[in-house]
Amino acid sequence: MKKIIKIAALSWLGLTLSVAQADEDAVRQALTKSMPTVKIGSIKPSEISGLYEVTVGGNIFYVSNDGKYLVQGHLVDIAARTDLTEAKLGGARKQALEKLGQDKMIVFKAKINKYTVSIFTDIDCGYCRKLHSEIDQYLAEGITIQYLFFPRAGKGSDSYSKAVSVWCADDRKAALTAAKKGDTPPAKTCDNPVDQHMELAEEFEVKGTPMIVSAKGTIFPGYLPAKQLAEALADENGQK
Repeated sequence: MKKIIKIAALSWLGLTLSVAQADEDAVRQALTKSMPTVKIGSIKPSEISGLYEVTVGGNIFYVSNDGKYLVQGHLVDIAARTDLTEAKLGGARKQALEKLGQDKMIVFKAKINKYTVSIFTDIDCGYCRKLHSEIDQYLAEGITIQYLFFPRAGKGSDSYSKAVSVWCADDRKAALTAAKKGDTPPAKTCDNPVDQHMELAEEFEVKGTPMIVSAKGTIFPGYLPAKQLAEALADENGQK
């Protein structure tokens, strides 16, 4: 009898896995057909039966198991009062930034590193310039800053051209600092990651600059003074 029950249980499990895989395949095929340019990451069952969680870069959305319906928004556990989507988005952003890599960012490294943040910046943004004018204060707080470009005026704008020129400069950090002070960098072109930065900003739903992203993928929108940012990062890491 125990053997029969065990065989039945294994058969049920196999059927469940087959159904889940079939649903995942249906979702992937439907998305690939309707959005062929979208690079789909993971597809897995969400907390709601019949709804699949789909990761695209640093973003998450939900699709019905037949691939017909797509839901954008955050999934909230009402009883626990927890935003389930935001918690997972942090991990997705973290992975997306790690995949891009530091070699495609302009990095100002703290001598004694406590925290690392990635900042989407626009050379012509006032608060971006204010933040960079205080770069030594961030470094003194042990915050390493990794810059990514997000020229808000879009591709082909003056801000975009400045970002490319800064990246192509012999000394990127010096060129960025000069540009943030209002100097126009000498026009240069080369292979650069500015378009990749902008694509990632779109996935992260960046609305303005600066936008700060912690090493855990948490977003701190807008300008934050060095000490305030250090306190927020300490709080995030349970150091208070």
